[in-house]
Amino acid sequence: MFRILVIKLGALGDFVQAFAPFAAIRAAHPQAEIVLLTTAPFRDLAEASPWFDRVMVDEKPGWLDVPGLLRLRRAMTSFDLVIDLQTSGRSSRYFRVAGKPRWSGIARDCLFPHDNPHRNDMHTFARQRDQLRRAGIAPVDDWNLDWLARGGLVLEEPYAVLVPGAAPHRPAKRWPVARFAELAQWLEARGLRPVIVGSGADRELAAAIARDAPGAVDLTGKTDLLALAGVLARASLAVGNDTGPMHLAAALGCRAVVLFSQESDPRLTAPIGCSPGQVSVLAVPDLAKLQTDRVAALLE
Repeated sequence: MFRILVIKLGALGDFVQAFAPFAAIRAAHPQAEIVLLTTAPFRDLAEASPWFDRVMVDEKPGWLDVPGLLRLRRAMTSFDLVIDLQTSGRSSRYFRVAGKPRWSGIARDCLFPHDNPHRNDMHTFARQRDQLRRAGIAPVDDWNLDWLARGGLVLEEPYAVLVPGAAPHRPAKRWPVARFAELAQWLEARGLRPVIVGSGADRELAAAIARDAPGAVDLTGKTDLLALAGVLARASLAVGNDTGPMHLAAALGCRAVVLFSQESDPRLTAPIGCSPGQVSVLAVPDLAKLQTDRVAALLE
């Protein structure tokens, strides 16, 4: 049996944007054994998907951790092809850890290098498609996410999801919580219950929003990725910062408004939706200066 190892370690937005490559690899090799190497937060999501026969968790051993590197090497041997969709410095070093197998990625001297000189200027979606083409894997334009849309709490509809969090170490990527509270009030006035999602670290943000919008539902820290996906799939719309759950909302076909500051470039990383006009990107230099009415105008 032809055996393929796919490497995708995270984070959530990057993992979601690899759904299309995952589907393309499976479509190109329907009879192969396809194994994913990922990190612990994405194990359950990957195992629930139809794309992989097995999922391995990368413990990310330090480069001086000889026993850990030997375990990783043993796990990565005997594959006929390795497709590195992470294409980071770390994952590229795995090429040598694994003994230089047939490899698609950016590792030096690999068999299928993604050597497009413009790769760093390409959107993640286009860059991965280009990489796979060079390994003989054609893109697929339609993949079924029904398996992902079924989970989570079944909330009374209609509701709108708010995603007020983002990477804690990059506060400039966050629209002020007071503006999210104003938007929650605006949604309530139009018959849409605000549902706030995020990790446990976002509970204070949710509490601040709920003080001004008492009808809001706080799900921060209460959903795993599969449950979050179901909540997003059934939402009327989602509004949030440039962070992983918004990529998930877009992939599931939810009407989405994604807020970008100068901290990141939507030309390279904006969520990809399922249909024209489904995803709106509002990019401003400083989110602290973005007024609620500009966001609300995109939801009318």
